[in-house]
Amino acid sequence: MKKIKVIVAKPGLDGHDRGAKVIARALRDAGFEVIYTGIRQTPEDIAVIAQEEDADVIAMSLLSGAHNTLFPKVVELLKEKGLGDRLVVGGGVIPESDIPFLKEKGIKEIFTPGSKTEELINFIKENVKCDEE
Repeated sequence: MKKIKVIVAKPGLDGHDRGAKVIARALRDAGFEVIYTGIRQTPEDIAVIAQEEDADVIAMSLLSGAHNTLFPKVVELLKEKGLGDRLVVGGGVIPESDIPFLKEKGIKEIFTPGSKTEELINFIKENVKCDEE
C-alpha cells in the first residue's frame, strides 16, 4: 500500500511551531509520510509544495488569528492547481464561531486546542483512501 502523504504547514507570520511538530511526529509514527514545511509559509508556498509532493492531505496549523484569510486562500490555490480533491484540515487557536465559515470554504475539519492526535489520525484514515502503487 502507498503511504498517505501529509503536508504539515504553518501559513502566515505565526512563528510558534511546537504544536505542528508534535502533529508531524504523531502522523509519522502512525505510518503516514510527512513533510513539514517549516514556519512562515505563504499560501502560494504551501500549494506549490502540495503539488510538487503530490500530497494527499494538507494540514495547516495557525495561532495568529489569520485563519479566516489564509486557510481559504490555500484551498483556492489548491483548486487552481487541480488539487481540489485533496483533504485539507486546520488546527490551532481557532474560535468555535469561525469553524462553520472555514468548513464552508473547504476546510474539512478543524482541530482546536485539546484535540487528541488520535482524532486527527483517525479522521485522515477515514477520509483518504490510498490505492496500491
